[in-house]
Amino acid sequence: MLAALAVAAAVTAAVLLDLLPGSGGAVADGVPAPSLSASPHRTSAPGAVAEDTPPPSSSASPRGAAAGKRLPRSGPGTFTVARAGLSPASGGKHYRVEVEDGLDVDPDEAADRIAEILGDPRGWSHGGETTFHQVADASAGLVIKIATPDTTDALCGKYGLDTGGEVNCRVGEKVVVNLKRWELGSPTFDGTAAEYRALIINHEVGHWLGHGHETCPGAGRPAPAMMQQIKGLKGCRSNAWPYDGNGRYLSGPSVP
Repeated sequence: MLAALAVAAAVTAAVLLDLLPGSGGAVADGVPAPSLSASPHRTSAPGAVAEDTPPPSSSASPRGAAAGKRLPRSGPGTFTVARAGLSPASGGKHYRVEVEDGLDVDPDEAADRIAEILGDPRGWSHGGETTFHQVADASAGLVIKIATPDTTDALCGKYGLDTGGEVNCRVGEKVVVNLKRWELGSPTFDGTAAEYRALIINHEVGHWLGHGHETCPGAGRPAPAMMQQIKGLKGCRSNAWPYDGNGRYLSGPSVP
């Protein structure tokens, strides 16, 4: 009886949080956020989502040079803010990049890669609809953190999310990128770890912008960036970008 009451209370709290714009309410990224709509898979205010624990195959050995790379499981839980590439522009979406201390990931280099992804015409800046400006202060409405698996679990777990030491999450204004995914990519993604980083950023920032999950639109077609590709491609081809080179949005059916 007590266990049932606890579950009911947790569900009620999650729903209430998700109704508050920018509240940091959280829904697992294998369970669609109730506030995320399907046409064109975007809402007026960002919801909050996090990736659910992936299937066992997601922890399989990565391909290529990354296969022999050893990564720390845990870190100090403190972060260094990237300062290279800061933009003085006052408009657009302000974001900050942070990397957990003690990692073999340079914050400024990571920020450079993230800036490339956010500024790519195949990404969310497509057609100048959205502009992103990197800052190092509290004006950031989006904070992208690269963290060890244990720190990712701790940060996401505060919102009741189970990232299982494997995946990323997005809660409120924070995108928490699991070091394992940033460095090793995913065994379900037919591309390099560097290419997979574009999918991480595009998928999680897409959630921050209000986009919900989509699924494969048909065998052999590009998987939508908002598809949970780490859980399988369902016949689609790996793809890291919301738009193709011709400016066409690579969509798929909304996941209810």
